[in-house]
Amino acid sequence: MPTRILPAGADPDAVRSLTTLLSQLPDAEPQPPVGDSTQLVDTLARLAAESVDELPEVVVVHERIGPVPALELIREVALRFPAVGVILVTTDASPGLFAAAMDSGARGLVALPLSYEELASRVQAVAQWSTGVRRHLGHGADVFGGAGGTVVTVSGAKGGVGTTLAAIQLALAAQASGWSTALVDLDLQTGDIASYLDVQFRRSVVDLAAISDISPRVLADAVFRHDTGLALLLAPGEGERGEEVTDRAARQIVSALRSRYEVVVVDCGAQLGAANAAAVESADTALLVTTPDVVAVRAAKRTVRMWDRLQIRKAEETTVVVNRHTRSTEIQPALVQRITGTAVARTAVPANFKELQGVVDAGRLHELDGRSTVKQALWALAGELGLAKAPEGSHRGSGRGAVGFRRRKE
Repeated sequence: MPTRILPAGADPDAVRSLTTLLSQLPDAEPQPPVGDSTQLVDTLARLAAESVDELPEVVVVHERIGPVPALELIREVALRFPAVGVILVTTDASPGLFAAAMDSGARGLVALPLSYEELASRVQAVAQWSTGVRRHLGHGADVFGGAGGTVVTVSGAKGGVGTTLAAIQLALAAQASGWSTALVDLDLQTGDIASYLDVQFRRSVVDLAAISDISPRVLADAVFRHDTGLALLLAPGEGERGEEVTDRAARQIVSALRSRYEVVVVDCGAQLGAANAAAVESADTALLVTTPDVVAVRAAKRTVRMWDRLQIRKAEETTVVVNRHTRSTEIQPALVQRITGTAVARTAVPANFKELQGVVDAGRLHELDGRSTVKQALWALAGELGLAKAPEGSHRGSGRGAVGFRRRKE
């Protein structure tokens, strides 16, 4: 049986040379190369959604791949697709890098310039390892779970637009629909999920920031189990400690949660930092919450443009949610879509703070009445995103934009 090999790298010339050499290996079947980290993970997720057996046995990652650094990418691939063997191609073949690559989950390292004999030897060994793992686990799709859980980030165009409210209700809807769900507060300086859900906690996301290998036990120790069944990973009580959560730590934390929970909802707040930027970049669906007023919509447009400039997220890969919507306002969802260049959720959330005031003041947002039009709209949004079944009689707004997904949970 031929060995399927997926090359990945940002340098076209280097990838072309690598693919040419791979095609000369005996029983090798090189796949069409991918040009960046996002494309690699998306490709593997799509194949895994069909069947674990569709995944390539070997992935060869060039050191210059981006935007996610090679070692962090290898760690994510090893965590999410454990039956795929990864080889790192690098100019630095020092013992230090070799050890770092192995710690990240690589199964081999090949030095540049490429040598046919060395590449053939590494590919053969890694392919045998991958085949052995799959045979040992009986090709168990249940074991690998393919792409892992679905990650949805919720960001605010500006403060006060209802970002945390949306994140909490989306997570509650997913949990109520039978998905194992984690809710993460990456609004690291001003996160309020604990206050909205009346939670007293000792551990936070900061406790995971310095850990290089987040085991299930370590993750369980940091997570707070709420009465609703939600797994909460909360922002630190001391906002200044949020700086300890780097982009690398955020990617590792999100990957660990993805591997353990079917749905991961991340509240990213309204301020862009390294951690929440990494979460938005790696999310399956990125929501941007705005209200239908000039200031908020301008802020949404600024955010979308900034994400694009920083190569975090393209406008067409972002979905705007219009909160506090009324039919009488001049700014309707269709106009928001034209201004921002994004998709706009079909479900708009109505303006009705009176429904919320009691549970917000009591810190019992999870007890919001099921008859609330706000709750019905947010749970309908969860249904639109594939996270939950929309409740009967849910409120529908007038948005006409189709929601754009990078990867959809099957």
